Amino acid sequence: MKEAPLYITGVCMNNFKALFLFLSLLNVLNAKSIAKIPEASGIYFLKESHELIVVNDEGWIYRLKTNGKIIQKKYLGDYDFEGVTHYEENLLIAVEDKNSIFIVDKKSFEIIKKVKIKKHKNIKKSKKHGIEAITVLNGEIYLSHQKSGLFKIDGLKNKKAKIIKIYKHGYKDIAGLFAKGNILYMISDKKNLLIKYDIKNAKTLKKIKLTKSAQEGICFDNKGNIYIADDNGRILKYKTKDLGVK
Repeated sequence: MKEAPLYITGVCMNNFKALFLFLSLLNVLNAKSIAKIPEASGIYFLKESHELIVVNDEGWIYRLKTNGKIIQKKYLGDYDFEGVTHYEENLLIAVEDKNSIFIVDKKSFEIIKKVKIKKHKNIKKSKKHGIEAITVLNGEIYLSHQKSGLFKIDGLKNKKAKIIKIYKHGYKDIAGLFAKGNILYMISDKKNLLIKYDIKNAKTLKKIKLTKSAQEGICFDNKGNIYIADDNGRILKYKTKDLGVK
């Protein structure tokens, strides 16, 4: 007699592999999907206003409350945005297809300045591989390149920024960066990892396995939460304690 298929919440489970996948999807470490944003690729928490800034691959920038409610959005053009952070009084957006950083007014979302990143022999730019993330640590600007690791630039005063240091951390496809204190938190999209990294000593402090997703941005708020921008179209919210992050 043919075994009847197992149905769980409308999903037919004909084998153990499918069942394992289903259970894995449930194991999201208490993650909560708070917003739907197409191809979300970068996220940052503004402390002074307690708001989230999100960018996506299609040239949009959003302002959200921490419960996920969208309160402002603007189309800045046909750009591939891959990361966002805060620097001095403005926002910085990493733009993959232009190999640039856009300086953007954090209230109006107007583009103030575009800074091109100078070519470097050890940073291999291609149509498929480019800038994936941006953050600021102790006043210095760091960016992640999909294939060539992490690098630091000399600032944004000129029309072109010079790469002054490259860090080979050994992880593939770092798609999200966030600096907290003196520690850099990195997300490996390919390996579904959250990595706590001491950049001064070039040392990994901790690796945390994440549920398989399309993680492309990360930030922390000041109330014990972590937010992850998922390229599949979601903003995920975790408790730091659930991920074992201090």
